[in-house]
Amino acid sequence: MCLCYNQTMKKIQIYTDGACSVNPGVGGWGAVLIFNNIQKKISGGEELTTNNRMELMAVISALNVLKEPCSIEIFSDSAYVINAFQKNWIYSWQINNWQTADKKPVSNKDLWEKLLVLLEPHKTTWNKVKGHSTNELNNLCDEMARTEVEKIKQIKQSN
Repeated sequence: MCLCYNQTMKKIQIYTDGACSVNPGVGGWGAVLIFNNIQKKISGGEELTTNNRMELMAVISALNVLKEPCSIEIFSDSAYVINAFQKNWIYSWQINNWQTADKKPVSNKDLWEKLLVLLEPHKTTWNKVKGHSTNELNNLCDEMARTEVEKIKQIKQSN
């Protein structure tokens, strides 16, 4: 994906998904970035993680690809990720010293903090999509995430 510098912000769509075989367990994530009808697919995974961490890693990894400030639309089936921004949970957590409304520590604080830093230069909108439905790009991300899970399982079995 060519992200060259110019006067106007590039419009990027990012679709993401995360998966775990068991929660916690082997996990994977997938993301598709779209710029000028060109798709860039990225994926990865971890041996011991949670589904929520993989959902966050998909977004973080996609944002890491960007080389300049962009206008981004993020699409995810993760209520955890989308609601953090659409319902302003993330800002409440920060104000409350990374505690939930129930005064419990926010899970995955390390990833939330990393995500916030990566979002700083961008103009971002968050969109919830229905998982395992008719959204072709969300389904592609899900397939990529599950493929990563299987790759890691095969590597573990062969060692």
